Amino acid sequence: MRGTALAWIILLGAAALECVWAIAFKQSDSFSRLWPSVVGVVTAVASIVLLAVALRHLPVGTAYAVWTGLGAVGVAVVGMLRFGESASPSRLLFLALILTGVIGLRFVENG
Repeated sequence: MRGTALAWIILLGAAALECVWAIAFKQSDSFSRLWPSVVGVVTAVASIVLLAVALRHLPVGTAYAVWTGLGAVGVAVVGMLRFGESASPSRLLFLALILTGVIGLRFVENG
């Protein structure tokens, strides 16, 4: 139980880093800017390493779906807040559905 709870915390950290690297790559302007490129590469590697650590205690399908789902929602929210991307009701609805799926996977992980 303790290992699984810690694995979920690590997985959340991996998903947060996925948001960081995606935004850093956006800021890198196709790797033409050094520091955003460095941040993107370092956080991408760290995110994948944390995912691999979480996979010691979590099912791969669940962990990967949560990692990508939370990453996608996080990047979309940052895109709306920082880059002025659309925050239409339908976009928000579908992001909420992704989040609902992620939360559902957490509760049926062992089922």
